[in-house]
Amino acid sequence: MPSSRPHREGHAGDDRTTELIRWAAFSCVLVPVVLLWYGTSLAGAAGTALGLAAVTAVCRLLLRRSERCAARPPADTGAPQTPYTPHRGRHQRTGTGSHRGGRHSGGSTPVG
Repeated sequence: MPSSRPHREGHAGDDRTTELIRWAAFSCVLVPVVLLWYGTSLAGAAGTALGLAAVTAVCRLLLRRSERCAARPPADTGAPQTPYTPHRGRHQRTGTGSHRGGRHSGGSTPVG
């Protein structure tokens, strides 16, 4: 469903972040109300509300920080740019002979 607000060209991420934070704040209110409705103690619901509010605040801080970093132009340090090579992880080795170690005794004979 399209938004009724005018869409600003340069701040699309900002609008999405604001929308996400609004839903998170709404959840910080709704979840404790539902917990109270189903019989949870007031202290339990209040603790849940405080926990959700803390998580929401940290997420908001991190989202805003990442938006600022993404909007910042890259620093021109004069150093040659190297392409980013992602880490392949523990089990994604490449090339021939990449199987090192392990519990295999050799061959395809069943142990027994």
